[in-house]
This record gives sequence, C-alpha cells and structure tokens, in this order.
Amino acid sequence: MTDALSYFAAKLALETDASDVYAAQKAGEPFILVDVRGEEAWAQGRIRGAVHMPYRDIAERAPREIPVSTPVVVYCWSPGCNAATKGALEFARLGYTVKEMIGGYEYWVREGQPTENDEGPLPRVFDPQVMVVRAPVSR
Repeated sequence: MTDALSYFAAKLALETDASDVYAAQKAGEPFILVDVRGEEAWAQGRIRGAVHMPYRDIAERAPREIPVSTPVVVYCWSPGCNAATKGALEFARLGYTVKEMIGGYEYWVREGQPTENDEGPLPRVFDPQVMVVRAPVSR
C-alpha cells in the first residue's frame, strides 16, 4: 500500500490534465503554460494563453523569459508524444516547479477547450469519446 500511495502522490504532483489546466486558467492561478512543439505545430493551433518554447530551446530561453519562481505546465501533441516529458525534464534541470499536461494538445482540443492560431480563435469541438456532452435544453 505504501508503494501505491507514494507512486500516485508523486504522479499527481508532476502531472495534470487538460480539464485541470483549463480550470486553473479560469481561476487565475499563477503558472505559465508552455507549448514545447515545433514551429509548424504551433502555427497550426495552440492553447490560448500558451507560450511557445520548443523543448530544444528551453535551457537557453527559459532563464531569460520565465522567472524560476513561476510554476510551469508543459504540453506537446498527444499521449503518443514525449516532447512534453523532454521539456519538463529541461525545466526541472533549471530548478522550475513543473508539471506535464497528460493528453497534450489532442485532449485539450477533444475536450473543447479554447484554441487559436495566428488568425484567431479556432472552433471548439466537444468529443463524446472523452467527455460527457449534453444537448442544449430547449425551453
């Protein structure tokens, strides 16, 4: 039981998910959301309010651009992408408090959270495979 308790407590201390990040944004919690994907992915679409810092640039850019006292949440494409893990490792090496957003951009989009590209907001889509989707109530 101690192994399970330690494991799951550590996991929750180092990971978060799209719905928790969205709730934290709405609540105004102080953290920086960092998109660690490449330029083409960023241009295609990103989470509203995110900062673009590809994981290969973190060691050089983060100390200049993000105060080390600011908590960081990193994300990449999807559960099949480990760039967020690489980015989180770089932030941790620099002494930041960092969490990885599991599910990445894919699950953010599938849950209908706000996204944008250089032209502005993108349509919100709610995927019933990952969340409860209720039809509007007619009155």
